[in-house]
Amino acid sequence: MKISFGVPLSGPWARAENMRRVAQRAEELGYAGLWTFQRLLYPEGHAMGPVYRSVHDPLMTLAHVSAVTRRIELGLAVVNVFMQPVVLAKQLATLQTLSGGRLAAGVGLGWLEEEFTAAGVDFAARGRRGEEFVQVLRACWSEDVVAHEGEFYRIPASHMDPKPEPGPPPVLMGGAAERALERAGRLADGWMSASRENLAAIDQKIYTVKAAAEKAGRDPGALRFVVRGVTRIGAGRGPLAGTYEEIRADVDALAAKGVTEVFHDLNFDPAIVTAEPAQAMRRAEEALEALAPR
Repeated sequence: MKISFGVPLSGPWARAENMRRVAQRAEELGYAGLWTFQRLLYPEGHAMGPVYRSVHDPLMTLAHVSAVTRRIELGLAVVNVFMQPVVLAKQLATLQTLSGGRLAAGVGLGWLEEEFTAAGVDFAARGRRGEEFVQVLRACWSEDVVAHEGEFYRIPASHMDPKPEPGPPPVLMGGAAERALERAGRLADGWMSASRENLAAIDQKIYTVKAAAEKAGRDPGALRFVVRGVTRIGAGRGPLAGTYEEIRADVDALAAKGVTEVFHDLNFDPAIVTAEPAQAMRRAEEALEALAPR
C-alpha cells in the first residue's frame, strides 16, 4: 500500500509557499505521491460547498511543486474530458519529461455540466468521448506520425514531439458506474475513486475493473487502485475520519480490499478550506507527520 498526500489546492490555505512546504515535507517523510484535482468553475448559487469554491489549476500546481521535489510522484486526480486532448497531451508530455518521469495522469468524465458549456464541449456521450480521449493521449505520446479520425476528435497526420521521457505517464480513469469501471479495466493503467466513494464496498468495484481487464486480455494484477482519502482528523468517526490511529487502521482495511494507494486529501475537509491559512497549515503539518508511511 502506497501512502500519498494532497497538495493545498482549494481555499485560502492554497498558497504557493504552502504548496511547496507540503510537497517538500511529504517527500522528506517518504510519501509516495502528491495529488491534485480539477474544478474549472463554480456555478453561481450551486450547493457544492466550500471545497470547490476556489481551486487552482492542477497541472500548473504540479509543475510548480515538481521544481522543488526530486523523487515523489505527481498525480492528477482527475482532469476531465471537457479539455482538448491534443493540447493536454503536449502539456502532460512536457511535465513528464521535466519532472523526470514522475507523472500519473487521471482522466475523468466530469459531472458538472456548466464546465462543459464553458469549455464549448457537449456534455452528452461523455463515456464514448472519454474512451476516445484516452486513445488520443496515447497516440500523441507513442506514434511517430499521429493521425486520428474519430467521433469527437480529428488529428491530421502530424509529428508531435518531443515524446514524454522516460516514457508515457500511466493513465488512470475515474468513474463509478459499471460501464465506467469496465472501461477502466479495458483501457487504463488503473482506477481512481471519487471523493464520495463508499469505501466499505470498494472491493466490489475493484473486482469489476479487474474482471474487465482480464476479459480484455490484460493483466489485472498490474493495475493501480487509488483512493482519494477524504481525511478528517478528529471530526467524529467515519471512513478515514477520527483519530490518527483510527485513520491508519482504515488505510490497512482498504489495502485488504485491494486498494494499492491512498492519498490523504485535506482539501476535502471544509474545516481546512475555510480556515485561516496558518491554522490550516498547522493542522496539515501535524497530519503529514502522524500519517506518514512507516
